[in-house]
Amino acid sequence: MRAVICSKFGPPENLTLEHVVDLKPKNGQVRIAIEACGVNFPDTLIIENKYQFKPELPFSPGGEVAGRIDALGEGVTDFKIGDPVMAMTLSGGFSEQIIVDSKALLRRPSSMDGKTAAGFTMTYGTSMHALKQRANLKRGETLLVLGAGGGVGLAAVEIGVAMGATVIAAASSSKKLTAAKNAGATHLINYQKNNLRDMLKKIVGKDGVDVIYDPIGGNLFEAALRSTSWRGRILVVGFASGNIPKVATNLALLKGCAIVGVFWGAFRLRETLLDNENFKQLFAWYDEGKIRPLISKSYSLEDAKEALRSIMNREAIGKIILTT
Repeated sequence: MRAVICSKFGPPENLTLEHVVDLKPKNGQVRIAIEACGVNFPDTLIIENKYQFKPELPFSPGGEVAGRIDALGEGVTDFKIGDPVMAMTLSGGFSEQIIVDSKALLRRPSSMDGKTAAGFTMTYGTSMHALKQRANLKRGETLLVLGAGGGVGLAAVEIGVAMGATVIAAASSSKKLTAAKNAGATHLINYQKNNLRDMLKKIVGKDGVDVIYDPIGGNLFEAALRSTSWRGRILVVGFASGNIPKVATNLALLKGCAIVGVFWGAFRLRETLLDNENFKQLFAWYDEGKIRPLISKSYSLEDAKEALRSIMNREAIGKIILTT
């Protein structure tokens, strides 16, 4: 099989496309013939050894895959060869095959194709966990989504709307905001052209925002924190800006608000059954047409470096996908 290999930590240019031996599933495992793999911001960190998950060299990056089972290990009875599935794997997805524990699999809805499924797991899993378990978002509340044009951002917009919130989308370009508007956002803020706090005051007044979803970090975090409501919740999802913010904790005291960490990968591993319930709801919303991943561009395995660069340069709107 072919696989994109990281043999030494560094930029995407270090990656190589190689022919490697076919994988064989062990007890309780399945082998997936990969149709597509999502490309995500953590992938850009993992190849540079800057992420909390640190695979041993050499490895193939790529943390969310979709495909069909083409081999079963001993003891696997819940799945059969040919079943369409999807999985969050942390690594190994930029290849034609991957081995996954059968307990970690999600059955793909019959209406969902492989490319869509590959752009679904991490972004919607992260945003659902963030808004449901971590923020306890309630119908009628206001939700500010920073980085609303990216994969997790657009997922958060759609899920927020589905949960009955009024969504304020903030992004760095008009194209990204158009995507957020199409996803259901009521209010739009271009924080490259306008002051975030000033714009939020015009929208929510002095009451502030109930929930803030932040995958960006940097200077936007403190500005957003200062705009929270009493008992507001600000979700720390990631640091796409490359800058981990430091804030005065008295702001949380004065606002009576909560700064809440979101690490969906660990949640998936530790509380798989609860996460499976999240996906049941997500799949139902998908079938109802309430959520629909925006895949802006697909790349081949040969172009994996270019795909990662587009994520690093924050050029992507919605999801970027690798196909085999």
